[in-house]
Amino acid sequence: MARLYVLLFLVQIVLAVCALISCLSAEEGQIRALPRIAWVLIILFFPLVGSIAWFVAGREPGSGTRKPWPAGTASTEQPRRRPVAPDDDPEFLRSVQDRAQQQDQELFRRWEEDLRRREDDLRRRDGEPPREGDRPEV
Repeated sequence: MARLYVLLFLVQIVLAVCALISCLSAEEGQIRALPRIAWVLIILFFPLVGSIAWFVAGREPGSGTRKPWPAGTASTEQPRRRPVAPDDDPEFLRSVQDRAQQQDQELFRRWEEDLRRREDDLRRRDGEPPREGDRPEV
């Protein structure tokens, strides 16, 4: 018998929570008979009776049902451009590729300059003049 009372108590609490959520999320035009604050207090102080009263008399009939989206004239409207993910956008991919290529060229240029400077330093240390003619132009 105690289990039945616990079950009925839990059902009452769930019903009260659902009624509170419904009451608090209802639009102003969907609430009937009393102001919102009065319905909230009734549901809190008298959970079972207040919840049933809210669902029966407090809200507009049919306010819980979802209305379908209005049918628009999709054929006459301008088609909306869906946002494109960066990895699907060819312009973005091209810009990433160009940027990577420029960075690679700059890094290669710096490496070549560093290599030439080191070769010239080694030749000066050995007493040989730096050779300018043997280097390929980049």
